[in-house]
Amino acid sequence: MPTSSPDNLSPPATFRSAGVLVAAQGAASLIAAFVLIVRAVSGDGDNAVANGYGTAGWFGVLGVGVGAAGIALAIGKRWARALATVVQLLLLPVVWSLLTGSGQIVYGVVLGAVVIGVLVLLFSPPSTRWMAAEYSDIDDEFR
Repeated sequence: MPTSSPDNLSPPATFRSAGVLVAAQGAASLIAAFVLIVRAVSGDGDNAVANGYGTAGWFGVLGVGVGAAGIALAIGKRWARALATVVQLLLLPVVWSLLTGSGQIVYGVVLGAVVIGVLVLLFSPPSTRWMAAEYSDIDDEFR
């Protein structure tokens, strides 16, 4: 039976901070979608290689999902940690590609810092204790 102590109700700052960073990732994806739509409408870029509308739609859908997970983390919804973790793990190969093959080292360092930062915040001791507290059936006197 889950406990309802005050520690269990409000998420720690590490959890909320991770939510803000994940929400920012979602916002960045939505901005990328907007830029891709503007480029496709204006005719800039090479639409023969990659469809600007399709890519924009992909970034838009991902941006909404990741942004929603970030907001959910920031307000203390435990389920969002799984989605945020998967997103960060999927971004690690992107970081590697930016650092090694594409010559975009600055972007790779910035994205890598954000990805590693989010993972550290999500799995820090305060966040992990708060996540585990939902499943604790030990009375407060035994803690």
